[in-house]
Amino acid sequence: MTTDQEMSSAVPVRRQVVVNGERVRTIDVHAHCAVPEAVALFEAAMPSKVPAIPQLLLTDPARLRAMDEQGIDVEVLSVNPYWYGASRDLAQELITIQNEYLAAYCESEPDRFVALASVSLQYPDLAAAQLEDGVRRLGLRGASVGGSVEGRELADPDFHPFFAKAEEIGALVFIHPQGCAELATSGRLSGNGVLTNTIANPLETTIALSHLIFEGTLDRFPGLRILAAHGGGYLPSYAARSDAVLRTFPDQVSPPGTLAKAPTEYLRQLYYDTIVFTPEALRHLAAETGAAQLMMGTDYPYPWTSTSVDHILTTPGLSDDERVAILGGTAQRLLGLNG
Repeated sequence: MTTDQEMSSAVPVRRQVVVNGERVRTIDVHAHCAVPEAVALFEAAMPSKVPAIPQLLLTDPARLRAMDEQGIDVEVLSVNPYWYGASRDLAQELITIQNEYLAAYCESEPDRFVALASVSLQYPDLAAAQLEDGVRRLGLRGASVGGSVEGRELADPDFHPFFAKAEEIGALVFIHPQGCAELATSGRLSGNGVLTNTIANPLETTIALSHLIFEGTLDRFPGLRILAAHGGGYLPSYAARSDAVLRTFPDQVSPPGTLAKAPTEYLRQLYYDTIVFTPEALRHLAAETGAAQLMMGTDYPYPWTSTSVDHILTTPGLSDDERVAILGGTAQRLLGLNG
């Protein structure tokens, strides 16, 4: 017979994160999931393009257990876009299913989950409507988008209606890369090391953010709230080269004065997750972007890191207030969560 003591010891204890003697509410802004009904619909319509869906992407008790063990109070759920090649009608149906599911799931565990809407960004007008519906009607907290859309950069003016709507309603836009398909097909990313992910994912984010800066998108929409996955890719680590290019090749870039400020200054207009793996990398990211622009991410359920809380707690040079903000304070404010 199982005793009460044995039963209680089998129940995972929810880790309490404390900074300077105070309990901190932790929020993970980079957590993947999948919606089975939407995947099934897409598979029936476009069977050759269905992505592999790991079981842990589906919402199940393992997710809450992992959150409790890691000290994650709230997860911000998002779905990586796989539907950019879908027709308008299919995309509309798929996104409706997906966003309704996300809203219902979050409502079932309101203290543990919020979600970002999925949008059909290949149809920018539809994406803007889906974002507004997701935020205003369903209570979703923003939108998740890829780093490009079927070969088109996010800075393409075609996407201005979507960004205008996001700025208007104060919605967070989470950019998650899908890799660099053009490099994958060339064979340059073949061989060992899973370079299609290891290199290509942060590279796509770097390219996307650079275009948003240099093409003036961030000037056009100064109130836009963009969160970049994986610490913003490579851009924050080498951003000064973006300033230098204006001096080195003045005849090959936009004329002086086209941008409202130096390219590096836009880094503090963006937000970044903390998936950069080492304390020195996180310290440097904070130095380049400002700690106020950072939010904790885990990449759940992918095992890139399971120590995101400790990563922030042990990084040198951060004040207690900065740690509290990165662990959850900034996300709480941007996502409009109750304290």
